[in-house]
Amino acid sequence: MKSDIQIARETPLKKIKDVAESIGIDRDEVIGFGRHMAKIPLHLIDQEKIDCSNLILVTAITATKAGIGKTTVSIGLALGLNKIGKKAIVALREPSLGPVFGMKGGAAGGGYAQVLPMENINLHFTGDFHAVTTAHNTISALLDNYIFRVRGTGEEIRDVLWKRVLDVNDRSLRYIVTGLGPGNGIPQEGGFDITAASELMAILCLAENEDDLRRRIENILLGYRINGEPFTVKDLGVAGAITVLMKDAIHPNLVQTTENTAAFLHGGPFANIAHGCNSVLATRMAMTYGDYVVTEAGFGADLGAEKFFNIKCRKSGLRPKLTVVVATAQGLKMHGGTPEKMIKEPDLEGLKKGLENLGKHLDNLAGFGQSVVVAFNKYAFDTAEEIDMVRTFCHERGVSFAVNEAFTDGGAGAVELAEAVVEAIENRPSGELKFTYDDEDDVETKLTKIATHIYGARDVVMGEKALKKLKLIEGTPLEKMPVCIAKTQYSFSADPKWYGVAKDFRFKINDLVINRGSEFIVAIAGEMMRMPGLPADPQAKRIDIVNGEVEGLS
Repeated sequence: MKSDIQIARETPLKKIKDVAESIGIDRDEVIGFGRHMAKIPLHLIDQEKIDCSNLILVTAITATKAGIGKTTVSIGLALGLNKIGKKAIVALREPSLGPVFGMKGGAAGGGYAQVLPMENINLHFTGDFHAVTTAHNTISALLDNYIFRVRGTGEEIRDVLWKRVLDVNDRSLRYIVTGLGPGNGIPQEGGFDITAASELMAILCLAENEDDLRRRIENILLGYRINGEPFTVKDLGVAGAITVLMKDAIHPNLVQTTENTAAFLHGGPFANIAHGCNSVLATRMAMTYGDYVVTEAGFGADLGAEKFFNIKCRKSGLRPKLTVVVATAQGLKMHGGTPEKMIKEPDLEGLKKGLENLGKHLDNLAGFGQSVVVAFNKYAFDTAEEIDMVRTFCHERGVSFAVNEAFTDGGAGAVELAEAVVEAIENRPSGELKFTYDDEDDVETKLTKIATHIYGARDVVMGEKALKKLKLIEGTPLEKMPVCIAKTQYSFSADPKWYGVAKDFRFKINDLVINRGSEFIVAIAGEMMRMPGLPADPQAKRIDIVNGEVEGLS
């Protein structure tokens, strides 16, 4: 089969104004970024139309290094829905350059289920990531300047909480010292997170409109003064400047699929270190123009889906009609103990044991009140016996099942899945959304409910740094905010090597990050880092320009 980039290059693209017009957007409203990408202004969002749209969430079993293909399935499902005559739009996150040049080489789908132009999308796209990076680091520079200027005035900042960000995987920047040398500021410890973990990225993805963007930026907590008072961007006096840097990034991006249907891509928080969902604004824009809207949440349902429900849905009022859980035979076999080098070979025993992982996710989604369809993402080496085993498992649990072959066949390969989704929405739509915790629960209770109910932990243990931050939160409005757990994507636990279903373990929270602007508390579990490192063999070694064309993206 042709490579992703070959398929992308050979796909004739429509002009983006034609794509916009095909879903009902006036050509004059399109803010073009070249011929094939555009931003769509916020004023076109229509709540009355949103109320008539069907939102579908795509999530997955616990991630493995073999990959699950959730983005490919999301795009494929939208293609399949269009193939059976439904007006469907996919709404996804934007790729981050860190993983593109590190582990993945791209994150725009695969095969004949991609969003295009994939080279632009995987690289600088419309500049949203750069806007977030620049705005975030402008706050850092202005804060350091303030600290330098107020020495000896009694206005000093005692505890600085704000770090810098960069859209590159770089472990060397996790912990640094700045201000060394005469005249270069005040020496202090600092560090970098990846841009996807920036609070400004979360703000971009949760803001309701431009005014809400400004309000949230003002509320960002930068640190505490020596008298214990919180110090915010509003106190720094630069909220207007930061809003200016974000004024274009807030508008959702419109692109197209390999079958020239519309796709919105906007925002890019990771689900293992952030809240893992595309922007509320892009989702609402897609729902304004699509009768069916497919969106995804990062990694497994214990991460992306949990945060989609408990953070994005809680704050936005969005409610999915259905959740699709993506599973692969390879992934299930890895969770069943099959050695990684053997997962492409038949192993019914390993597959059977790995189904426990799928079952745990199905139980969790039932707890949220969700109706579910399991999408089996088929690879060429999967056997009929393996597929039948997963199908039987789902049917015994009363869960719909469909095979997805969008990677090889585009929308035609996702017709079975599309029909299963429509049937479920029409006959068995999700009920009232049930959250894992209440707003009134304290932070430790919220964390404990997620860890015990979703992950299967025995209890939660708070580390020393986390306890210190907890004291800053207790008795303040911060206690009412949702929580966002940063943990490994490879396990229900904080141990990336504990595959399958982790049980009866202690879940340790090492630190808390107060995101007062995005309005949630990040809890860092285990050894999770918010700045990833590069692998031994980074994808950057295979990315190049050959005869004027980019190679190595996928």
